[in-house]
Amino acid sequence: MIALSHRAASRGFTFIELVITLALVGLLSMMAVPLYEMTATRMRESELRQALRTIRSGIDAYKAATDSGSLAREAGDSGYPPTLEKLTEPLELQGKRDLSGSIASQRMVILRQLPRDPFNTDPEVPAAMTWNTRAYASRANDPQPGDDVFDVSSKSSRLGLDGTPYASW
Repeated sequence: MIALSHRAASRGFTFIELVITLALVGLLSMMAVPLYEMTATRMRESELRQALRTIRSGIDAYKAATDSGSLAREAGDSGYPPTLEKLTEPLELQGKRDLSGSIASQRMVILRQLPRDPFNTDPEVPAAMTWNTRAYASRANDPQPGDDVFDVSSKSSRLGLDGTPYASW
């Protein structure tokens, strides 16, 4: 009879064993959630850096094309694109004619697609509206939009993992 009651008690877990197991699982999840959040933030920061590089390279390419005379430029213009959307539009090249006269040889597209700010979570907002823009005529310590796009920055008010605001990247 004693052997039978010992066997019945060894079939399941005791209440204490279940509580300890749940406490350990809770402790592990408490450590994993902040690590996951930090990893997700680091990934979005990497996307932000890449998007800023892409847009700034596109702005520089537009400026180089206007300075070289490949794109039309009105007197008094800075040579920078008037809007971010202009970087994704087909731009008419000046003085570029080939023997075939094809349209492809007379147009240039700087960016296929304008990247979105990864810290803007509203999918209804167009990509160009997710960025702050700075005009060529504005001061560096007080960036303001204007007649052209000299630089871009994030609209996010959050701080990066390094403590700097995303808007200053």
